[in-house]
Amino acid sequence: MDYLIHTLMEESKAKSLSESLLCNTEDWQEGKKTAGTHSAKVKQNMQLDKESETATKASQYVINLIQKDQLLKSFCLPKHIHGLMFSKTSKGDGYGAHVDNAYMSSGRSDLSFTLFLTCPQMYEGGELSIQALQETKEIKLHAGQIIIYPSTALHSVRTVTKGKRVACVGWIHSYIASNEDRNILFGLDAGAKGLLANYGQSNELDLIFQSYNNLLRRLGS
Repeated sequence: MDYLIHTLMEESKAKSLSESLLCNTEDWQEGKKTAGTHSAKVKQNMQLDKESETATKASQYVINLIQKDQLLKSFCLPKHIHGLMFSKTSKGDGYGAHVDNAYMSSGRSDLSFTLFLTCPQMYEGGELSIQALQETKEIKLHAGQIIIYPSTALHSVRTVTKGKRVACVGWIHSYIASNEDRNILFGLDAGAKGLLANYGQSNELDLIFQSYNNLLRRLGS
C-alpha cells in the first residue's frame, strides 16, 4: 500500500484555518449524518456542515492548494477533487475501521486524503490508522501536512483521549484508476524531471516524456 505524506501549507496557516472553522459554532453537526449504513455505526465525531459558507470557502482553499502543488499533481493525477469535509474529534470520539465508498454523490474515490490542521502536541490519540496486508500504519502528522492513500485501504481514526483534533478529509477521482499504474507513472515522471533539472533538455529525455504522456493516454480514463 503506497501513500504520500507532504506539507501542503505552513503550520501557521493550518492553525489559522482551524481557528476560523472552530469559530463557527452554529454549523457543526454529528458526523454520522454523512456516513454510510455501516460506517455510521463506528463513526463518532463532529463535522462542519458542507453547505455552510465557512466550509465552502475552506474547501475551495484546500482544493486550490492541492491543484497547484506539482508533487501532488504528479502523484494523484487528479481529475476531480471532491467531497471535502472538516471534522472535529474530541475526547472520547473516533472513527472505527471502514473503507470509503467507491462511488459517492460527489464522485469516484480512487484516493483518500487527510489534511491535519491541529498540532500533534495539542491532543492525544487521534492517529489515522491504515491497514496494509501485513501491518498497520499509525499516522499523526504536523499541522499543515497531508497524507494521500488509496481509497481501497481499510482505515480508522483512533479514539482521542485528550484535547481536540481538527482535520480536513476528501477524495480524488484520478485519471488513472489503478494504484499500480499510477505509481509507475509517478516514478517515471519524477525520474524524468530529475534528469531535466540535473542535465537539461536532451533528445533522450524527449523520448521519456513522450512515452510518459502516451502511457497516460493509454491508461487514463
